[in-house]
Amino acid sequence: MDNTQQFNKLVSFMWNIANDVLVDVFEQVDYKKVILPMMVLRRIDVLLEPTKEAVLKQKAELDKQKIVNYEPVLTAITKYPFVNVSKFTMRTLTAETNPSRLKMNFLEYIDGYSKDVQDIVKKFELLPTIDKLTENNRLGSILEKFTDKSINLGILPVKDASGKETLPGVDNHMMGTVFEELLRRFNEAYAVTSAGRHFTPRDMVKLLADLTILPIADKLENSTYTIYDGACGTGGILSVAKEKILDMAKARDKKIKIHIFGQELMPDTYATCKADIMISGQIKSFSYSLNKQQRDYIAFGSTISQDGHIGETYDFCISNPPFGTAWKEDLKNWGISDKKEITDSRFVLSDDINFVPDIGDPQMLFLANNVSRMKETELGTRIVEVHNGSSLFTGDAGSGNSNLRKYIIENDMLEAIVAMPEKDFYNTGIGTYIWIVTNRKEKRRKGKVQLIDATAIKTPLRKNLGEKNCETNEADRAKILKLLMDFKETEQSKIFDNSEFGYWSVPLMKPVLDESGKPVKDKKGNVKYKASRNETEQIPMNYPGGIEGFYENEVKPYTPDVIFGEPTVGYELSFTKYFYKPVELRSLKDIKNDIMKLERQTEGALAEILEE
Repeated sequence: MDNTQQFNKLVSFMWNIANDVLVDVFEQVDYKKVILPMMVLRRIDVLLEPTKEAVLKQKAELDKQKIVNYEPVLTAITKYPFVNVSKFTMRTLTAETNPSRLKMNFLEYIDGYSKDVQDIVKKFELLPTIDKLTENNRLGSILEKFTDKSINLGILPVKDASGKETLPGVDNHMMGTVFEELLRRFNEAYAVTSAGRHFTPRDMVKLLADLTILPIADKLENSTYTIYDGACGTGGILSVAKEKILDMAKARDKKIKIHIFGQELMPDTYATCKADIMISGQIKSFSYSLNKQQRDYIAFGSTISQDGHIGETYDFCISNPPFGTAWKEDLKNWGISDKKEITDSRFVLSDDINFVPDIGDPQMLFLANNVSRMKETELGTRIVEVHNGSSLFTGDAGSGNSNLRKYIIENDMLEAIVAMPEKDFYNTGIGTYIWIVTNRKEKRRKGKVQLIDATAIKTPLRKNLGEKNCETNEADRAKILKLLMDFKETEQSKIFDNSEFGYWSVPLMKPVLDESGKPVKDKKGNVKYKASRNETEQIPMNYPGGIEGFYENEVKPYTPDVIFGEPTVGYELSFTKYFYKPVELRSLKDIKNDIMKLERQTEGALAEILEE
C-alpha cells in the first residue's frame, strides 16, 4: 500500500465513522467533537500499548513510595510526553457490554491520562459528549470502530503470525496530515467558522512559510530557531513552517533545531492544535522553563490581553489573525472599560506612540504584538501576517492603525505587501494582503517598500470548497516568490520610497469674525484663527515644497484668508492607486458598426423613428 492509498483509507475510515455511528444522535456540525478527540485518544492509546505493562508496574512501585509527581518517571518509560496509568486500554474497554459500566470504565481510562491529554479532552468538551453517546448506546460502537483490526493508527506495522506485514505503520507526518484533512473536511462541509475567524487553507499556509523562509534561506546557520504564531488556530502554520525550515536545512547540510510557540483563544481550536502537535510529534514536551517559571509552548487564552509568552522574542512570526471581530472582552480581561486605559507596552510605547485600533477590529493588535517580538540579532526577525484591506488605510493620521503603519515604515521594517486573490479562503470571499515585515532588510531594499499584485496568480478549483474557488498551488507560489526575490519593477511588482505612503493631515484655520464680519484680533493685533467642521488637507510627503509648497500652490490662490494648523503625520497604502487598470472604452467605429447591425436587423425601423 503506497502513501496515497494509506492516507485515503485512513481519512475515509474516520469520515465514515461519523456517518455510521453518529447519525440521528448528533448534529452534523458536532461530528468533529466526537471524531477528532477519539482519534487523538486512539493514536495515543496505540503508542502507549507496548509500554503499558511496564508503566503500571512502575506506577505501583511509585505508589508504594508515596511519590505523587510520577509523570516524569513514567514518560521516561513511554518515550512520549504523555502516559496513561489506568488499567484499561481502548481495546480492553470494548469487552464491557453494559452501557453504564462502560461509561464508568471509559471515564476511569480518561482520568488515567497525564495532564496534557486531559487538557485536550476538557477543551474538546468530550465528557458531555460521552454522556450523550452513552444515553444513545453509541459509546460501545464508537470504541469498536476505533479499535477495528482492519485499521492501524500505530507507528509500527501490523504483522500476521508468519511475520508478513498486513497493515503499514502510520508515521507522525502521515497522522498529522490525516488529522488536518479531517478537520478541513468538517470545517468545509458544515461551515463552522465565521468570516473573521477563518480556517487557513493549506496552500496559503505553504505560501506564508515560503515568504518567511526562502528569502533568507542561505543565511541560516547551524543553530536553534524559533517560530511563533499568536493566532495559531489548529497549528498548521507552525507545523508547515517548521517542516519547511528543516527541509531547507537538510538540503544545505545545516544542523538546525526548531522550537514552536503559539497561542489560541478558542477552546476547541486550541485542543485541536495541541492534539495535532501531540500526534504528529512536533514537540517532545508541552511546557518549558523560563526564568524558573513553567510556560506552555502553546498557550491558551487571548494573545491580546492574556499574553502567554510575555517578553519573549522569536526568529519568525507568522500569523493569520482574526479580523473584523470585536475585542471588547480583552478590556474586561485587563480590568478596564475604555481602550484609552490600555498600558500594555506592546500596544502603547509612550504617550506619543499608541497603536491601539478601533474596538471592532483586532488585526493590527496582532501585528503590533509581532513587532514587539523582534530579535536584535544578525538575522533579526521576519514577520509574515495575513490581513484584510482595512489594515492598509483605515484610521486617520494619529489613530492607532496609522501610527502602527507609521512606526513600521519610518523604522524601515516594511519589506513588502502581497495582494492575494479573492475567494482564496473557505468561508469568506474578501481579498487578503500579506504583510512582510523585518528589522533586517537587505541592502538593496533599504528605504524601499515593494507592492506585489498577485490577485491574478491563482489556479481555479474544479469544485468550490465553500467560498474558496481557487488555490495558490506550487507553481503559483513560485511566481509570487520570484516577484518578491527579483525585487524589480514589473506590471505586478512596484517599488517605492518609504515616504510615498506618508502624508500630513493639516487642519484648515479660518479667521474668527465679529458680528460685522470683520476678523477678530488679539491684544497684539494678530488675527485670531479657529478650525471649522474638521476640515483638513491631506498633503503627500512627496509633494514638491512640502506643506508650504502645497499651501502656496493649492490653497492660497483660492482661499487666501485660510491658514494651516499643526500637522499630524499619517501613513496609508493603496493598491488600487498603483495597480488600477481602467476599462478600455470601445472605439466609435465599433459602436457605429453595432448600431448599423441593429438597423439592418430592425429593417429600417430605427431610421423611421429618427425621421419622425
